[in-house]
Amino acid sequence: MNNIIDYTENIFEKIKHIDENGNEYWFARELMPVLEYKEWRKFEKVIKKAMEACVGSNYNALDHFVLKDKMVSIGSNTVRKIQDYKLSRYACYLIVQNCNPRIKIIALAQTYFAIQTRKQELLEKDYNLLSEDEKRLYQRSLTKKGNESLNITARNVGVKDFGRFHNSGYKGLYNGETANDIAKRKNLRYREDILDNMCSDELIANLFRISLTDQKIKNEKINNDKDANDAHYSVGSDIREIIKKQGGTLPEDYPTPEKSLKEIEKENKYLLDSK
Repeated sequence: MNNIIDYTENIFEKIKHIDENGNEYWFARELMPVLEYKEWRKFEKVIKKAMEACVGSNYNALDHFVLKDKMVSIGSNTVRKIQDYKLSRYACYLIVQNCNPRIKIIALAQTYFAIQTRKQELLEKDYNLLSEDEKRLYQRSLTKKGNESLNITARNVGVKDFGRFHNSGYKGLYNGETANDIAKRKNLRYREDILDNMCSDELIANLFRISLTDQKIKNEKINNDKDANDAHYSVGSDIREIIKKQGGTLPEDYPTPEKSLKEIEKENKYLLDSK
């Protein structure tokens, strides 16, 4: 049973994206084949039913189903525009509820999105009540998932030197600083993870960098190592300029927390084990 649950979670997590605010979303065109639909026409009918259910639940469908136009290659250097939807977790939940539950993957998807939607509701409701360390743990979890997705995207376009690739993003966001430079400024031990030693707001800035780079590589159809590195630097640099323009705190100006997240996790485990 656990293997089925792990498999189900894995296939939906693989196609999940995270936006600049840490919100999770899926694209309908990527969700369609996973749910074993072969024709967009038929799948869009399910989407329309899900949108009606969304309105019927007194939610604004446009908040959960965002229509997107995409340019796709159809061969011979020709492209055409197709429609897609950017879907919230709740939108995915409504979609699978309107699919045929007799199909095994649909039944699994219904359980997965029902559970995950409830978890997300609780997180959104309680986030402002969390302590700073709890917010750090939450944002660190999102950056881990975001980096996993970004690494897959980078590998698919030919990136081999991942140290250089990630440093490109850090250099853009941190005004030329590499991961090692950041670690030295924070007085961290050798090979200690810099993301484990950031406050929640600094983590959010990095999550924005990670997510936007992932999107840029995919949307611009980047297909080589150099352009991927340049894209990561460009995104980091652009986010830095936005922060400066809006009068925000630059990432290097945030104080380093007294304890790393590894230390906090160890302390919490010790308290749980001692009970």
